[in-house]
Amino acid sequence: MAPSLLGGFTKSLAMTVLSEIGDKTFFAAAILAMRHPRKLVLSGCLSALIVMTALSACLGWAAPNLISRKWTHHVTTLLFFGFGIWSLWEGFKEDGDSEELAEVEAELDAAFKSNKGESKTKSKANEDIKKQQRPFLMQFFSPIFIKAFSITFFGEWGDKSQIATIGLAADENPFGVVLGGIIAQALCTTAAVLGGKSLASQISEKMVELSSGVLFLLFGIMSLLSGPEGEL
Repeated sequence: MAPSLLGGFTKSLAMTVLSEIGDKTFFAAAILAMRHPRKLVLSGCLSALIVMTALSACLGWAAPNLISRKWTHHVTTLLFFGFGIWSLWEGFKEDGDSEELAEVEAELDAAFKSNKGESKTKSKANEDIKKQQRPFLMQFFSPIFIKAFSITFFGEWGDKSQIATIGLAADENPFGVVLGGIIAQALCTTAAVLGGKSLASQISEKMVELSSGVLFLLFGIMSLLSGPEGEL
């Protein structure tokens, strides 16, 4: 029996929401939206997350075509249990302070001040030369869009949520995984951009980690009880 679209959708939606709320890219989107036009920040961050979700699902979809579905199912089950234990461990270690928010804000502050200092020293002649020498993408997209896209894309690369999406797409319907992931990313990113730092500072990283840990363990148990074909 083929994995259901609804199963992949609901698992991906729940997993992505809990993985992205309180994540580094969530905080980055909130802080960037305070300093730049929200539409550009939202479009840049969301584009990166959609591309990352689609790439991860494609990798997961390709895995059973390279090795047997039985082995991909076992690997996915181990990933869920591993991420569940890891998230619970991180949650119990949290002291309640939003350390990741402070870390992201410090990194973006340093980059912002550096760029601001450089812009003050530029003459108009240098600015004209710089425009002519812009990278290819900069000629078609706003620098703010490129900044939001690159920070989000490389921040998500190799992240726990990306690897979990690959595993989920290998074991569930990949179209459902992509759809659920994109909707969840859109909800979380929109909340970050509209809520800004005031919303980000209210999020308890401890509770997010503990909740995601429980969810990953639940997925692991469900995967363990079901066979490689998705039947209980």
